[in-house]
Amino acid sequence: MPPFTVHALDLSNPAHRDALTLLLDEYARTPEGGAEALAPAVLAALPDALAARPHYAGWVAFIDGRPAGLVNCFEGFSTFRGKPLMNVHDIIVSAPFRRRGIGRALLDAVEHEARRRGCCKITLEVLEGNTGAVAAYLQHGFAPYALDPAMGRAQFFEKKFY
Repeated sequence: MPPFTVHALDLSNPAHRDALTLLLDEYARTPEGGAEALAPAVLAALPDALAARPHYAGWVAFIDGRPAGLVNCFEGFSTFRGKPLMNVHDIIVSAPFRRRGIGRALLDAVEHEARRRGCCKITLEVLEGNTGAVAAYLQHGFAPYALDPAMGRAQFFEKKFY
């Protein structure tokens, strides 16, 4: 197994831009990502749209120059702690490169940057049926979120605008 490298995503670098769109589209095509390809117009605009967001952070992993993994994050803010937080919005390890520690390395990069920024926590969402990801997050120290066990666990909701 060749070694992998993890890099902060540089959206001015054509190889990083290509890795972003390739890996994110791969993720979108999986059941965990909604099982639909991303629109070509979205893929074309995405690198510049992310580069324009000051609170965006991302990392990409390569094996022998091939894109192997990606994580997209956004800094948010915890009003209860009065500090920034880091939210993992997308994370993917490409199917041929799984079980090599890439996901763990990507999460380590996120944690390092979150600590550097003075964040109080890292947040993420995961589908309950994605048992492999749930197990990986638990191993990495993540836990379901609840303020008071009597109130139950937090749930993730969305309201789409089209």
